[in-house]
Amino acid sequence: MATWDLSKTKHHILLCNGGSCMRKGGEEVTVAIRQEIARQRADEQIHTTRTRCNGRCEDACVLIVYPDGVWYQNVQPEDAKEIVEHLVQGQHYQAKISHRYSGDGFVRNETVALGVKK
Repeated sequence: MATWDLSKTKHHILLCNGGSCMRKGGEEVTVAIRQEIARQRADEQIHTTRTRCNGRCEDACVLIVYPDGVWYQNVQPEDAKEIVEHLVQGQHYQAKISHRYSGDGFVRNETVALGVKK
C-alpha cells in the first residue's frame, strides 16, 4: 500500500465513480485524466482520488478540484487534456465548470440544474 508524498500537490481531483457517472463513461474519464497527468508529468502537482456518488448525477461525469472547490460537469475522456493543461497553468477549464466555491458557498453556473434541497 502506497503513502504518497503530497508536499508538492497543488490540485486534488475527485473523480466520481458513482453509478450515473460510471454509466456515462466514468471509468474512461478516470483513465484519461490519470494518463494525461502522467503524459504532462504533473504527478507531483495533481493527485487523484476515485469517489462514489457526489450527488450531481444529472451532471455526469463529475470531477471536483480542490482546494479551489471547482466542480466540472459532463466531462468526457477527450476533455482530459484541456482540464489537466489548465490545472498545470494554475487555471480552470471554463467550458465544463458547473459550480465554484465563493467562500460563502457554491455558486452554480446558471445553465446547470439547481437540484433538490438536501
